Amino acid sequence: MSTSVAALEMVDTDRYPLTDPGSAAWRATVDRTRADLADVGCSVLADFIRPELQEVLRAECAALEPHAYTKIEKVNAYNTAIDAALPEDHPGRTIMERGNAFVARDHIPAGALIGRLYTSPVFQRFIADCFGLPQLHELADPLSGLTLNVIAPGRAHPWHFDTNSYTVSMLTQAADAGGTFEYCPNIRSADTENFSAVRAVLSGESTRSVQRLGLRPGDLQLFKGRFALHRVTRVEGKIARHSAIFAYSERPGVIGSPERTRQLFGRVLPEHLAGHAVRGDALLD
Repeated sequence: MSTSVAALEMVDTDRYPLTDPGSAAWRATVDRTRADLADVGCSVLADFIRPELQEVLRAECAALEPHAYTKIEKVNAYNTAIDAALPEDHPGRTIMERGNAFVARDHIPAGALIGRLYTSPVFQRFIADCFGLPQLHELADPLSGLTLNVIAPGRAHPWHFDTNSYTVSMLTQAADAGGTFEYCPNIRSADTENFSAVRAVLSGESTRSVQRLGLRPGDLQLFKGRFALHRVTRVEGKIARHSAIFAYSERPGVIGSPERTRQLFGRVLPEHLAGHAVRGDALLD
């Protein structure tokens, strides 16, 4: 059985017709998703994973938690050096505590549900179509293409931007309380940082653009994380919040910078040190 077909067995294809690419039902689903992205900058496909497999999804990802690299540190929204010389009103001067952790791709079994879904050509085609793109590529980065984000009780993932343009994520384990996903759609573009708007959100002066999502395990979330400032609020209770992050790019060969990679995973590989990383834009990280 091909990887693509096997991957689709986990999807509720009655609601999301990935088994029939290009069909009227496929187009209707894609059109709804595109409309959401255009309207509010994000689209959630509820119960994308079949209900009977959601406990398998949770258990597989929970078993990966011991591999998460955890380092509590002070960061800014761009994950750049916090002691860099910046203008007084630059949003990069707003310092926050980052308490989330990541399981790198090389710790995620290829046969896990999230591993099979990430590499499925049909899933990739569907995601590209939802974003209105002819094609998407898996990141060439051996650590950051597919990751599991872990936020322990009492911790949070502060405001930040993603390094990849198109982010797809899936909650695999919900917290007892807290852990709400918040985002500001299209607060910057590939050409404009829009520092004043970012600064207003970070300072609390403006909450008008902040959207909040009520996610459930097995929901698929699409959003443009490169251009949307976003965070996960503090997790409360006794259960960590887990979410799988499927990172794709319009361009092949995308690899994270050594600095950002070491920050997220505590290590770098030869690919990160080769000096040939491909980036999609010239924005701050």
